[in-house]
Amino acid sequence: MRNNRILVFSLFFLSLFGALATNAPIYTRLLYLTTLLIAGSWLWVKLSIVRLGLERRSRSLRDKVGDIYDEYFKVVNNNFWYCPWVEIHNESNLPSSAGSRLLVGIKRREKRSYIARTWLRQRGSFSLGPTTFISRDPLGLFQNKKSFPAESHLVVLPMIVPISSFPNPPGLLPGGKVVRQKALGITPHAAGIREYAPGDALRRIHWQTSARRQKLMVKEFDQDPQSSVWIFLDAQNEVQANKEDRSHEDDWDNWMLGTKPEFDLPPSTIEYAVTSAASLTHYFMQERRAVGLITSGQSNIVIPADRSTRQEEKILETLAYIKSEGEMPLEELVTVQAGHLMQGSSAVLITPSVRPEILHAIDILLRRNLHPTVVLLDAKSFGGAKGSLALKDDLEKLNIPICHIRCEDDLGQKLSSF
Repeated sequence: MRNNRILVFSLFFLSLFGALATNAPIYTRLLYLTTLLIAGSWLWVKLSIVRLGLERRSRSLRDKVGDIYDEYFKVVNNNFWYCPWVEIHNESNLPSSAGSRLLVGIKRREKRSYIARTWLRQRGSFSLGPTTFISRDPLGLFQNKKSFPAESHLVVLPMIVPISSFPNPPGLLPGGKVVRQKALGITPHAAGIREYAPGDALRRIHWQTSARRQKLMVKEFDQDPQSSVWIFLDAQNEVQANKEDRSHEDDWDNWMLGTKPEFDLPPSTIEYAVTSAASLTHYFMQERRAVGLITSGQSNIVIPADRSTRQEEKILETLAYIKSEGEMPLEELVTVQAGHLMQGSSAVLITPSVRPEILHAIDILLRRNLHPTVVLLDAKSFGGAKGSLALKDDLEKLNIPICHIRCEDDLGQKLSSF
């Protein structure tokens, strides 16, 4: 293309100087020819995409790591003339995002559509766009661009691995003391009635009382005495470890030939930790347990325990954004938050830390009648510091349930092997 540009413009200036200097017919004809080529090429690129439209849509703006994300593209030629070809560039920051195409021969008023499939391999939020149309003339002298800004974002949630069993918190004894703490959702333990406030669910309205008082009244509930599960996720940057990631390009090529790829977690402690937290959240929600999340990544995050489907979505979306940028060590996080947890609850500590201070955090939980379980990531297998085996032995001496996970282990199988 560059050589064509140099050749055509060289002939133009040569014919221009020749026509001015000698007035020979050959130079004049060459000047007309090159002028026509340049003007025609310029008009080609300007008019071919001036009224091209784009529509991008998908079934959902939330998906999980390891899934195949389908996105629908539709290009509409609203021009009154034929569009020979157009390059479509998907400039989304979604890793390995598909959608870039070369469309040829779009007739006037014609619509072209296709589906782009992207293998989701990284959690987080990604813009679906911008999208750029590029038009070039046959000689490659000019190009024209038309850009469409991103109109939506895709949230990629952590992968959830199947867990068949996990140590359940024992909870409080039936007939014990009622927990006089207000619950965000509906529980079997009604506590009273109050006036309706904007945002209250309609199913909480007590219609008999509302009819009697001539205004909307809603029911309040106490927390269920069945124990909650609190997940402590260690996101401190200092204790994380990771190895060089393996490429999945060959797997993606095989999927394009008809074989769906199997996703392997990146060899990073933070990715294994986040996936463990997401999988345990899903498991305990299926067991109808109230689950809360405590972590310190980019900021300190505390999500109060609840058992609703909305709660699971809230935790998973929070985990999608977690990065290993925290400064607070896990033992300090436990020390600060343990006093706010209801007695009889279970605390699941997910950490790659090898510091002996973890034992101090376990002691605090035990003294407060909280039941700790440790998911210990072997930092050495991820290229980090040694010492997790020694910490594992110390925890086993205290009869603390522990799940020891190494890099490339089957995470679902490990979390189910208590």
